[in-house]
Amino acid sequence: MNLEVPPPSTLKVEGHNQYQTPPFGPSSVHPNPIVQFELWFKYARSDTSHEQESQPLQPRTRVLEPEAMSLSTVSASGMPSSRMVLLKEVDSRGFIFFTNYTSRKSQELLANPHAALCFYWREIHRQVRITGTVERLEEESSNEYYQSRPINSRVGAWASPQSQPIGEEELHQRVKDIEERFGVKDGVNVPYIPKPEFWGGWRVIPEEVEFWSGKPSRLHDRVRYRRRDASAPDAPEWIIERLAP
Repeated sequence: MNLEVPPPSTLKVEGHNQYQTPPFGPSSVHPNPIVQFELWFKYARSDTSHEQESQPLQPRTRVLEPEAMSLSTVSASGMPSSRMVLLKEVDSRGFIFFTNYTSRKSQELLANPHAALCFYWREIHRQVRITGTVERLEEESSNEYYQSRPINSRVGAWASPQSQPIGEEELHQRVKDIEERFGVKDGVNVPYIPKPEFWGGWRVIPEEVEFWSGKPSRLHDRVRYRRRDASAPDAPEWIIERLAP
């Protein structure tokens, strides 16, 4: 049977939304970008508008999963790749997420220890972009987080050869094998499942952080923090500047 296959069509996206956010600029931000991120993140998680104390609380749509972020890495040959991961912690040094150390993302971070993160909070018309270097999280911290995960997630970390081709039923069988190995029955918790050596956290240490706030007519507010070259790693100094939209 001969079937005519139509040629691929051209996708055009017409029209756009107009954004509206409170005034935002270098004079109104915290001198530390990590503190500024925490302020924006708390606002994204809330369901009221209350950044300016002089204004009454106004209900609004809460951002769903504000911890979701795009993680971009680059292979040793220069090929970029991106995927969505979940932010799990922000400390004084940077932004932390967890994954399998044999996965594509981890292998690329080992080959090229630089990364870019991007948070897009559509409901409040804001975006945060971060670029910097990466380091493996301390083993103690990785183990502490692993032990806090639900039992099925701990089993899954052992069972999944992340980013590798796998058969239709193979993953299900691997989960069953791990459950049998550690005595897990019907998802019931057990005293202890050790963290796999091939699983743990990464910390992205920012060199640059940009805060984007949507405005009408695409005249957006953009504020960028750049780490000063000579500043100490544990006490960085920042250059703060406005960028053209």
